[in-house]
Amino acid sequence: MQLKTLALAAVTVTIGAAALAHADVENPVVKERMDLMGDIRGAFATLGGMVQGKTAFDAEAAADAKATLEASAAMIPAKFEANEMDPESEAAPAIWEDWDGFTTMASELQTAVAALDTGSLESVQAGFRPIGAACGACHQGYRVD
Repeated sequence: MQLKTLALAAVTVTIGAAALAHADVENPVVKERMDLMGDIRGAFATLGGMVQGKTAFDAEAAADAKATLEASAAMIPAKFEANEMDPESEAAPAIWEDWDGFTTMASELQTAVAALDTGSLESVQAGFRPIGAACGACHQGYRVD
């Protein structure tokens, strides 16, 4: 349980830091990408709060978070297709150097999100880890910290 608490704390700090970083982005293409990732972080945090018991389980909020994740994950390849950068960007050049690998990772996120059942807390808990694993795996290779 402590590992989950640490993971959610890291996501919360990342969300706050990302919001500050977005304010300085000048390239509109990069801003759109960062906003998309922010939407994913926000939906993931909503589910994470429920998984950790920080917020009460709410099937409607979980379904809304899943819908956001589904729509956002589907847009990742299109939003990253243009190889544009900004000093505030967290996108690594590896995205465009290994486009097939990157889009495979985006597809794996879509698959994990599609499998999420938002009907109960237990099912959200079961589906949360694969989504986090898909996000984390992509960030390891394709994100600059």
